[in-house]
Amino acid sequence: MAAKRPLSVFIYWLRAAENRMPDSHSGCLDMIREMGLPVEPHAEALRDVDALVAHLEKWESRRSELDYETDGMVIKVNSMAHQKALGGTSRHPRFAIAFKYPPEQKETVVVSIEVQVGRTGKLTPVANLEPVRLSGTIVKRATLHNRDEVERLDIREGDRALVRKAGEIIPQIVAVVKEKRDGSEKPFAFPEQCPVCGSETSRQEGEVDVRCVNPFCEAQLRERLAHFCSRQAMDIENAGPSLINQLVDKGLVHDFGDLYALTREKLESLDRMAEKSAANVIEAIDRSRKAPLDRLIFGLGIPMVGTRTAKQLADEFGSLDAIASADAERLTQVTDVGPRVAASVKEYFQRDAAKNVVEKLRAAGVNMTQERRADGPRPLDGLSFVITGALSRPRDEIKRDIENAGGKVVSSVSKNTSFLVCGEDAGSKLEKANKLGVPVIDEAALARMLSQS
Repeated sequence: MAAKRPLSVFIYWLRAAENRMPDSHSGCLDMIREMGLPVEPHAEALRDVDALVAHLEKWESRRSELDYETDGMVIKVNSMAHQKALGGTSRHPRFAIAFKYPPEQKETVVVSIEVQVGRTGKLTPVANLEPVRLSGTIVKRATLHNRDEVERLDIREGDRALVRKAGEIIPQIVAVVKEKRDGSEKPFAFPEQCPVCGSETSRQEGEVDVRCVNPFCEAQLRERLAHFCSRQAMDIENAGPSLINQLVDKGLVHDFGDLYALTREKLESLDRMAEKSAANVIEAIDRSRKAPLDRLIFGLGIPMVGTRTAKQLADEFGSLDAIASADAERLTQVTDVGPRVAASVKEYFQRDAAKNVVEKLRAAGVNMTQERRADGPRPLDGLSFVITGALSRPRDEIKRDIENAGGKVVSSVSKNTSFLVCGEDAGSKLEKANKLGVPVIDEAALARMLSQS
């Protein structure tokens, strides 16, 4: 795949025997260049802070001339001896710092404002814009977040507005250019009813979000189904937006439980769904019946219950029924579950719609239990692990085994890491573990640790 894309690279670092390393970073770049490798041609060694500031100011306007997008520069101490003395943390070196330029802003026209409905019923206003090129891409839409933001900006259809990308990624309207209004602009009235199903909306005290209160709203259903099928939830492959939209439009699916009543014949009647594709979807749905309990809990889409909280609930209670019947006081005894999360869980399972869905899932043979976490110490309690390299099993499975045994999986190696679980073709994490003296183990050694009682 990578070979088909027009990718290129600049080399910024060289690792060589100590007696062959240049005494400066600029010398390191020169050596890389002499080796025939590509080096960013505008790197400069500067004598003092004044020269650095002048260099940054020069490139603020000139960076648009480059053949690639950039949002800033990296400033490094040039002396290799000083770099070594400064060292670094587990996350970043102390001899380098990133300098970011203010995000690029451009003016465009707000063509219209529409409201989208998410899986929890949240109504999100979105501005449709006259296309404008911003930070390397064409921007046509920008979120307005909520009703309060619409009122704060006093934004209207037809307004000219300043747009930027928050973090150089997410389009955002910064301000309305009110002095350019000519009277043709149309004020936007936030809807009192759901724009999809027409039901009433509500806004709870202390919250900024307005929500549709209809649990059967089609817009919510589409988003809930996408969440339920996602990789972190029930992991139903090939159940993407196109298929979900057709299932809802054709009336084949009204809730999660209906997914398990689908047949190959029903799927083959849909657009772009051949025999093989339909068979793959049915196989993925069948596999999901055996998904671990915490994935089901997360997939239900209970407000404020993420993957970690779902895991804590599954470990503590051992079954969906036990969670559903627990009172708020019992729920708050679970790690990471405070009063608001407990109230959200309790409210969810009190709804008739949720009860009906759970019974459908039960009848479909979806797993709703797991072995409860045993009281007392577990073999990996207090230990932290980093996983790297090519392994014989998916990393999610290995992570789950470690967590079930009391361990914690983190993303980066530090002096506090207990073990690095290493597969084939390991890279920088293995180098860092060796440098810090972190024990390195393979899958077999981890299996032995997990088997300890």
